Amino acid sequence: MIWLDHTKATGTRHHSGLMRVTGELQRRLGAAATAVVGLDWAGEAHGQDWFLTAEIFAPAERSGWTEFLANRPCRLAAIFHDAIPMKLPAITWPQSVGRHPAYLKMLAQFDRVLAVSQTSRNELLGYWQWLGVKAPPPIVVLPLGADFSGNARQINPRSQTARMLLCVGILEPRKNQEFLLEVCDQLWREGLDFELHLAGRINPHFGRPIQTRIKRMQKQHPGLHYHGAASDALLTQLYEKTRATVFPTMAEGCGLPLIESLWRGVPCVASDLAVLRENAAPGGAVLVELDDHTAWRGMLRRVLTDDTFHTQLSHAAISRKLPTWQDAADAVRSEFGS
Repeated sequence: MIWLDHTKATGTRHHSGLMRVTGELQRRLGAAATAVVGLDWAGEAHGQDWFLTAEIFAPAERSGWTEFLANRPCRLAAIFHDAIPMKLPAITWPQSVGRHPAYLKMLAQFDRVLAVSQTSRNELLGYWQWLGVKAPPPIVVLPLGADFSGNARQINPRSQTARMLLCVGILEPRKNQEFLLEVCDQLWREGLDFELHLAGRINPHFGRPIQTRIKRMQKQHPGLHYHGAASDALLTQLYEKTRATVFPTMAEGCGLPLIESLWRGVPCVASDLAVLRENAAPGGAVLVELDDHTAWRGMLRRVLTDDTFHTQLSHAAISRKLPTWQDAADAVRSEFGS
């Protein structure tokens, strides 16, 4: 039996990447996994069972967790996303920054860790080495799914003639939307006709200035649109009209927006980060040096105006193999021997 942690996912309206991981695995694991909240399930667990969490928390945030770790009734596994709060504390949620050191130390007490990328795996191992952890648990890489239920992989003909870019992600400094706005502002001023659509909820700690800038720029550039916490249905409509997605992020654990774009046959222009190279290398995506205005302007102009180049990227995106959520669930079952 796999006891799948839903403690934070229960009752939330946010559709973050972390929540998507929990929800998609639950659907694909089916009867092999039981959704649990807190520690109410612990009395029913057996020694060969697994507890699996994709959530991020420190021991002090869950009542009884320290005692549970010391007297665990079953084996423990966690999906590890990233160490971003340790690397970029000035622009990360304060609560995340505060909990992350204890969270990373806690993971060293688990029986297995599933990292969402090789880059994340290396970061966690490096942190444990720095802490002096003598016998860390094994860490395996778990590729996350890129597929969407009911969506076949195909190139939408409308995207071939579209002059629209889409950026999906929470409004916050790490996602680097302000840099993207600067790049697009220059392209508009140079006379390039296109639309930029931003979709994502607002980080309450850091996102308001970005929202303010969007509103100010919309008065000058009618091609700029912001959709807030967009539903899956709205995102599907936006992808169908999009020529390419843009992902100028500063740091990621996996980079789901990139692989989800490629699943839909939509090319992606993204930051040249080690973690994004893992999924961009087989084709369909173009990586550009982080925060290089000139390079980004040149690449976005090319993607928007060079039909041959765009067609090559689209065919590369749709023809390559990408992981699915069922693949991820099957890997979990195999790892746990269930």
